[in-house]
Amino acid sequence: MYQLASAVTLAIFPVLVIAGALKDVTSFTIPNWLNIALALAFAPAALVAHFTLGQVGLHLGVGLAFLFAGMVMFALGWIGGGDAKLFAAAALWLGWPAAVAFLLYTTLAGGGLAVVLLGARKSQLGVLALQGPGWLNRLLEKDGPAPYGVAIAVGALAAFPHSPFLDALKTLPFGI
Repeated sequence: MYQLASAVTLAIFPVLVIAGALKDVTSFTIPNWLNIALALAFAPAALVAHFTLGQVGLHLGVGLAFLFAGMVMFALGWIGGGDAKLFAAAALWLGWPAAVAFLLYTTLAGGGLAVVLLGARKSQLGVLALQGPGWLNRLLEKDGPAPYGVAIAVGALAAFPHSPFLDALKTLPFGI
């Protein structure tokens, strides 16, 4: 039973983070239900991982700090509102000190995303996009927005192996 609970718990985080990235690429939105589901799924996952109240509190603090940072970036027009919420929900799961790696990986992925989008938008790919799905047209629009949820997902997935959450699941009697 512990193995199944651990496996399901481990799957929730990457599945929802990847779903957020895919939704952002195709629509430039990340639905509230997805961010809420990711945040709410942390509670049963913390129970499965046998987190102490102190560990839960630390994860909540990290999530709130990232929510504040995301709100500032949203207010400055750097990211969208869904991105800010995904940023916070992922940080809630990752906790400390994995949040530092998350921030670094997300920043690097965001820079890479910007370079790829700028290159694609200046190349002949825009002409090819006209023959593709509508979301690809929007993605390759000159001076269009960037789906930063992709960078957040890459950063979250890269930082997840460093998470105290993952370490806690490894120590369970029938852990991963």
